[in-house]
Amino acid sequence: MKKTGITSLAVFSTLVVILLCSGIANAQGLKIGFITDDRIYQEYPAWQKAQEDWETERKAWEEEATTMRQELQEMYDEYDKQKLILSDEKKREREAAIRTKEQALDAFTKSIFGPGGKAEMKQNQLVQPLLDKIHKAIEKVAVDGNYDVIFTLQGIGYIKDSYDVTDEVLRALDELEE
Repeated sequence: MKKTGITSLAVFSTLVVILLCSGIANAQGLKIGFITDDRIYQEYPAWQKAQEDWETERKAWEEEATTMRQELQEMYDEYDKQKLILSDEKKREREAAIRTKEQALDAFTKSIFGPGGKAEMKQNQLVQPLLDKIHKAIEKVAVDGNYDVIFTLQGIGYIKDSYDVTDEVLRALDELEE
């Protein structure tokens, strides 16, 4: 949901930049291109392989979590059936075992799916090298094709350094502070 909003904002920003640059492009002969990110992801075999690997890992983690949940539910059910006939000591033992199982499930879930968990690390491990290759390919196309700017639907994929006006903006900020 959040990504859609960010993507929509990026697409809108890109369109604004394109519209603003269209007059400049005609006057200065800028060469502008764009790529469709989703198409790259769908048609790049290495990306598809990474997605398959990711799904295999995710399913294994989900199955393990499901097994743990089922075991916990069985413990609850068994305790519920027997609690009337159990001694106070046995009740405490079973309740402690249930709490331990709950804590184990919670720890497992957090270690896999929580922030910085195994799922996030695995996805980064699979995707980051591919994103680097995609960026290099965009840059190669830009340089070989003499493009000034290449947009992606998520933002700017490449822009010539000569269009960087950061120093000028910083100088203007300094002047405004004086």
